[in-house]
Amino acid sequence: MVTQITSFGRSGLYDWMMQRVSAITLSLYTVFIIGYLLLNPDLTYDQWSALYEATWMRVFSLMVLLSIGVHSWIGLWSISTDYIKATGARFFFQSICGLAMFVYIVWGIQVIWGL
Repeated sequence: MVTQITSFGRSGLYDWMMQRVSAITLSLYTVFIIGYLLLNPDLTYDQWSALYEATWMRVFSLMVLLSIGVHSWIGLWSISTDYIKATGARFFFQSICGLAMFVYIVWGIQVIWGL
């Protein structure tokens, strides 16, 4: 039996909801970026920089970064509990995934906020 100790949420329903909310956030960001690129065909560095200097865009980008972390953790946790039956191997895989996501999120925060 697989325990919920490494699951993101409190229950399967909570994980399912977080997966859907993060997917919607990622979709909205993708649509926004594609729309921005289509509406600004002669985009310059200054325009792109001004977009990402706006606080609302930094917050939106941070939400997307955290959504990527949540979405990928839940997905990888589900895959690892379904397909990796050995507890040690599953723990190792989940530890590597968790460490990679932590590094990417910290790095992303530094990039977005210029820390």
